Amino acid sequence: MSASELSASRTGAFAWRKYYDLTKPKVVLLIAFTALVGMLLSTTAAIPLDLLLFALAGIAMAAAAGAVINHIIDQRIDSIMHRTQSRPLPSGRIDTPHALLFAVLLTITSMLLLWSQVNALTAALTFLALIGYAVIYSLFLKRWTPQNIVWGGIAGAAPPLLGWSAVTGEVGIEALLLLLIIFVWTPPHFWPLAVHRREEYARAGIPMLPVTHGIAFTKLQVLIYSLMLFIVSLTPFLIKMSGLIYLGVAVLLNTGFVYHAFRFWRSEGSQHAMQTFGYSILYLSLLFAALLIDHYATA
Repeated sequence: MSASELSASRTGAFAWRKYYDLTKPKVVLLIAFTALVGMLLSTTAAIPLDLLLFALAGIAMAAAAGAVINHIIDQRIDSIMHRTQSRPLPSGRIDTPHALLFAVLLTITSMLLLWSQVNALTAALTFLALIGYAVIYSLFLKRWTPQNIVWGGIAGAAPPLLGWSAVTGEVGIEALLLLLIIFVWTPPHFWPLAVHRREEYARAGIPMLPVTHGIAFTKLQVLIYSLMLFIVSLTPFLIKMSGLIYLGVAVLLNTGFVYHAFRFWRSEGSQHAMQTFGYSILYLSLLFAALLIDHYATA
């Protein structure tokens, strides 16, 4: 390979990578997983492969579009905060017009895919979730209220409901319950990170809870929400949506979450913040995996 061909290859790989980084792929992967769980839990029958793939692709692309829009809106903040300074926009690897065009293309493609290949309800709900996160949360709530992550969490909690509606064409009580679990999980998941990054949020002028109400108050809220989550996450068993396998796993996982939240509450400053944050991600993945295992084990 010549030097010019090698340079062109590297340039192409670099161009692909900066667009990929804009989509927050790890977040999109978790969204796609919870959407898949919603799809699989909605029925005991086999889901047509084309429906499954089209629904997951549409939901994932909409989530990616929301991430890109969030990058565009938050680029000033990202340039101030140390952990986000290397993102494509603040680092100068991509400009706003190209990022905006990418977001528009992702949005249009996802909506056309969901509308034509899945159903109109899923397309409409996915669009509302996109607007809720990319506009209402990123542009307004994040900058106006310390409860931003609570109310903004509604949009982030939508994926299992979207997966459910993709298969059934309706929104059942079980789907709303899955949404509720993620909604209650979001504050104790995010606030430890906010405590860890409190000074950066303060410097950026973002009214996160530890900035406006202090670290001690935020830690207490994390503990309270972890106890609320314990109760909420048991409701699939209580309404006979799941069985003993899920119940056992849920009790163990929630005991672990409360343990981390308690240690975080009792610690000094931001000690144990990232351990709590890390466990919260593992918690949600394993909890939804347990729902799936129980679903097929008892089908």
